[in-house]
Amino acid sequence: MARGRLRSLAGLTLLLFLSACGRLVPPTGIPPTAGTALAAGLHAGPPVARLGLSGADAGAALASFRESCPKLLVRDDASGLTRAADWKPACDAAGAWSSAGPLDFFERYFETARIGDGKAFVTGYYEPEIAGVRRRQPGFDVPVYGLPPDLVRARPGDAAPLPAGRQPVGRYDASGKFVPYWDRADIESGALMGKGLEIGWAADPVEFFFLQIQGSGRLRAPDGSVMRIGYAGQNGQPYTGIGAVMRERGLIGSGPGQYSGSMQGIMRYIREHPAEGRALMRENRSWVFFRELTGDGPVGALGVPVRRESSVAVDPKFVPLGAPVWLDLDRREADGLWIAQDTGGAIKGANRFDSFWGAGEDARATAGGMSARGEALLFLPKGTLGKHGAR
Repeated sequence: MARGRLRSLAGLTLLLFLSACGRLVPPTGIPPTAGTALAAGLHAGPPVARLGLSGADAGAALASFRESCPKLLVRDDASGLTRAADWKPACDAAGAWSSAGPLDFFERYFETARIGDGKAFVTGYYEPEIAGVRRRQPGFDVPVYGLPPDLVRARPGDAAPLPAGRQPVGRYDASGKFVPYWDRADIESGALMGKGLEIGWAADPVEFFFLQIQGSGRLRAPDGSVMRIGYAGQNGQPYTGIGAVMRERGLIGSGPGQYSGSMQGIMRYIREHPAEGRALMRENRSWVFFRELTGDGPVGALGVPVRRESSVAVDPKFVPLGAPVWLDLDRREADGLWIAQDTGGAIKGANRFDSFWGAGEDARATAGGMSARGEALLFLPKGTLGKHGAR
């Protein structure tokens, strides 16, 4: 979470473990940027009033939308659908809107749109809580590292740029040569020990591995105190979804000796096969560094707290961060109105979402098994569809 988001890899709970209609040309005649909402196709959806939105659902969404507005009004929309000023009427109204009429709010200020065919795929994520302490003590031997000062981007000319044009992340060795940063096996073997980078200590390396995948979580000490930690950076090494590796090796399935592809099934395999499990986790060379978080909730990519059953991670090229999203799925608990407040490495493309379920065992169970399909609609400021000529 280089920007304080809940997790740099939001949506990994299932997808990374297992690792449209007509085109619309904007009125300007300039072809839409490839891989954006406009390129996928923008189509008018039904009126908000016809969706059967409940008052409770609308109320929770309105509260999250209100929190999003300060960021929504000043950020660029990578989807090409809106400008910051388009959201001002709704945001101005949201600040003083009565909690007794949230349905009226969404009906008055929004129209719905489908991106492409609107066929949605939804996974889940959560804020893990694991046993951990601030200072090392017996039984808590897994270091939680803060961001190392020697983790840097290469200077121009010292390394080949990444496909997106940015310089890679790594370190400069004793001779001054830029090299890849330590990978998971190096770090677990002690490459960073003795450098004063520990901000906490976890009890269970398996639980900590999965907390790293989520990118944020809580360390709960034996005395009941809690330390919230969030993404500070990543070592620049490639991420490997270990569920995909297990599937390739025939370990995932429904037959004898096979395991489910859920987070719970993968954890069971690792615990029942300690040596193989340790080697499997090391195949994911990526390592996440953390910082302590303060405030009333984990922070998403939009820069505001993500809320249980109200916040969803999206691909910002297809959904404006801060926009409401309506989901109608084959998993009833994930139906309803969400607010786009986070992003993630696995959340790519139109109608791909990752729902946030909070913290605790129930959140873990729901997020770990979430794999839903159905329909998605975006809520956009009224007038957006006409501006783009969508029908």
